Amino acid sequence: MAPLTHNQLIFKVDPCRKSVNGPFPCLDSQYRKELLRVYFKVVKQIFLRFMKEKRNKLMEDKTRWTSLCAFWLGMDQKPRRAMSREKMDVIQKLVVKHFFINKNVTSPLVMDFLFKGLNSLVLDTNKEKIILTISKQIVRLLKDDSDASEKTLKTLEDEPKKEIAFAAKELAVPIVSVDNDMFVLADDAMLLLEKAVLEPFPDERVPPNRMEVDYDEESDDEKLLTEYARHTLEVFVLDHIFCNKIEIAYKEASELKMHEELIR
Repeated sequence: MAPLTHNQLIFKVDPCRKSVNGPFPCLDSQYRKELLRVYFKVVKQIFLRFMKEKRNKLMEDKTRWTSLCAFWLGMDQKPRRAMSREKMDVIQKLVVKHFFINKNVTSPLVMDFLFKGLNSLVLDTNKEKIILTISKQIVRLLKDDSDASEKTLKTLEDEPKKEIAFAAKELAVPIVSVDNDMFVLADDAMLLLEKAVLEPFPDERVPPNRMEVDYDEESDDEKLLTEYARHTLEVFVLDHIFCNKIEIAYKEASELKMHEELIR
């Protein structure tokens, strides 16, 4: 670069910033929109490729899978619950390490959508907790009211379940929920592994007529990538728990069993 003269001034703008709630680099919203116009398909393929690779690996050995399921079902509930969770900061750092490639223009865009996917996951978990908490408080107050009928109480108790079921139907049943600073599997680990392998990827929505006034291509693209990013995060958490906790426990139990058989 040529040396500056006395009447020259250069501004250097960095559109990237660190997210408040984690290590994800985030982008200025306008800069994200500009990148999205060019790199939408590339980012989508990055998420898709990751999920396909994990799916192919998770249940490739059917015989071993059957043995692993038997081991898991024979385990007590307490250690199973303990293995079904991981600290958020551990996962987030591993996600950044896996997806962020320095000097690659798509990497900040990938990280930005992973952050949006994480926010979506946290928001949905909080919605569920809020619905249940408010409902319980209303039911408790009405139970103290002698005029409240049993039918009314039953309706109020069932309402949050309907709300949550509706949300699950709209957004697909979650694999992972958030509990304080932990990622927690939303169901039995083996059932979730099968679900992750067998269920279709987030739907490719058919865009409406582009001449319609209410159609916003950028907004729809952002929503779709956020959905892919969220699902990618869930698969990442599931794979991490499976490889670093369940498989290790299974190997240790298998080695112990083999050792005992040799002694006999």
